Amino acid sequence: MGIYFLSLGLLLLGALLSIVVSEKWKIKVCTISSLLSTGLMLLPALAVLFTGMEVGKLVYMSPVVGYVDFRIDLLSAFFLVVISVMSFLGVLYANGYMKPYLGKGMNISSHCFFLMMLIASMIMVVTVQSAIFFLIVWEIMSLSSFFLVIFEGEKKEVLNAGIKYLVYMHLSMIFIMAAFVMLDAHSGSLRFASFAPHVQPGSLYANIVFMLAFIGFGIKAGFVPFHNWLPDAHPAAPSHVSGIMSGVMIKTGIYGILRFLLFIGIPSKLISYIVLAVAVVSALYGVLYAITQHDIKRLLAYHSIENIGIIGIGIGIGMLGLAYNNHIVAVFGFVGAILHVLNHSIFKELLFFAAGSAYLKTHTRNIELMGGLIKKMPYTALLFIIGSVAICGIPPFNGFVSEFLIYAGMIQGVPSSSMSLFVVLILSIAALAMVGTMAMLCFTKASGIMFLGNPRGVELENVTEAPRVMIATMTILAFLAFFIGMFPQYFIMIAMVPATMYTDGLRGVGPLASVYNMTGELSYYFFMFFILLAVLLGVRKLIGIGKNETKHVTWGCGYDRANNHMQYTASSYADLFISTLRPLFKRVSHIKKPKDLFPKEAYYEQEIQDIEEAYIVKPLISWDEKFLTKFERIQNGNIQQYILFGLIFLILAIIGMVYFGG
Repeated sequence: MGIYFLSLGLLLLGALLSIVVSEKWKIKVCTISSLLSTGLMLLPALAVLFTGMEVGKLVYMSPVVGYVDFRIDLLSAFFLVVISVMSFLGVLYANGYMKPYLGKGMNISSHCFFLMMLIASMIMVVTVQSAIFFLIVWEIMSLSSFFLVIFEGEKKEVLNAGIKYLVYMHLSMIFIMAAFVMLDAHSGSLRFASFAPHVQPGSLYANIVFMLAFIGFGIKAGFVPFHNWLPDAHPAAPSHVSGIMSGVMIKTGIYGILRFLLFIGIPSKLISYIVLAVAVVSALYGVLYAITQHDIKRLLAYHSIENIGIIGIGIGIGMLGLAYNNHIVAVFGFVGAILHVLNHSIFKELLFFAAGSAYLKTHTRNIELMGGLIKKMPYTALLFIIGSVAICGIPPFNGFVSEFLIYAGMIQGVPSSSMSLFVVLILSIAALAMVGTMAMLCFTKASGIMFLGNPRGVELENVTEAPRVMIATMTILAFLAFFIGMFPQYFIMIAMVPATMYTDGLRGVGPLASVYNMTGELSYYFFMFFILLAVLLGVRKLIGIGKNETKHVTWGCGYDRANNHMQYTASSYADLFISTLRPLFKRVSHIKKPKDLFPKEAYYEQEIQDIEEAYIVKPLISWDEKFLTKFERIQNGNIQQYILFGLIFLILAIIGMVYFGG
């Protein structure tokens, strides 16, 4: 564990040094400290994953906290790898993204400090084994990410998004604390190791504890209906922060759910069905609203909700496998969910980084104003398309592998003798298939509108390719997505390691071994296909095909002067699909009708609002504001009245003590 603490120390050192060095060195210092920390952190994490031997150490923190057990077990080790590697790539990307902000009075020092604190706190969240210290580092994680979100806090919408995020994170904290209080009441200890022996699997107590934790961690992860902070916070944050939050930070919510599942043992059928139902709704809800978005980062934020839903489906399938004593289903569910944690972190960071590159050059996130960017940003366009293919679950990229395992888990459970399980699994398979179809619709829209066609609003004369460090970071992520898709069998083996904590040493691993062998065969065929493709391209170049080609303009069907009005918009592209689901949306139209014979300005814009936000969250906030305004007269600046209020409260307190004390 000495290497673990040294790695943490390097992150904290980088945070402190970033305050004192000159502005142009701040991001570089963070990058160096993050690189060294990642290299060191991978040593114990990979050692635990490959040997199966846990490591830990008791550390005395303070008289209040007492001894804290830092432990890297199989689950922690997997999340440590994801957090360390993906966070470092986010910091590396920031070297290019933050350049335009240097020398403009932005508080780069605090940004770098909180970026390092966020990474350090995420690492501690997945390794501490004490409830009090877990809550402390969880709060540090929430606060540091809040300050990162409001980096451009002079913008009202950014500040509102940050405050909304902070409110939701503290609501999350309330439920998590309640779950820990219930565990402490039964076990008499706040150490994680003491919880499981005092919980009877399947009992009402176990169900309540897990559901409190599921709500608390589900808010952080972004499950529906606890998702409302996510589509606002991700667009508000700088793109490297959005990538880290979506690709890494929300996975700490998944970690918390998996950790509490270890505390309660075999889950009841009831909570297993609840988790699966919430996950299915989240996946469908997220991708459905992603299709309606014109803000590219907001679109990607809704896809984070979708993919959290897919991970939740895997967890729900695994829980149902345990509840019905079907270890084959449990293995597929947990392995698929854990592997999708890694896969989503890769392609979602890639997509956020590519979107950030486009925003950096065009200064807009509205895809309706983009178009033709592939002419000026070919590498960014290609990398965004790779990320789009991966997130849609299309081979040979990584998204296909984990979704395939989750499908396999559901199919393995279909022959079950339970009619309720049979119906639920069939509906879940259909829902997941629908999610994949809608994801393809969404990303063909996003890729096509942003990068193809003619410019719709942003002129391309001054647009250039993103800085090399940003392209290099995205290329690494694209390579990882491709490599996992090409050689999935090795990463399935890695995901199987933490899954052993839930499936009794992976009983039922036989069918998974057959999937391992099948994916190995797919890897072979993919590899042969690309070799054949390379050979054909080589032969084509060798014999000189295309050297003497003459290019001519093709017949334009009468449209020889195409302009940006003669092409799809993001709205028109998805309108046919969206129009079939009108009851699921709240549409708000903004229109300025032409009045004169030759109008100078006219427009029609349609905004689709989140129905939960529109019909539940906003009315509650409005009611709360009306209620609180009734107390405004109390805060009137009159010191005499304040003293009077204090005196009245003191008298009431004395009366209460006398009455109840007697």
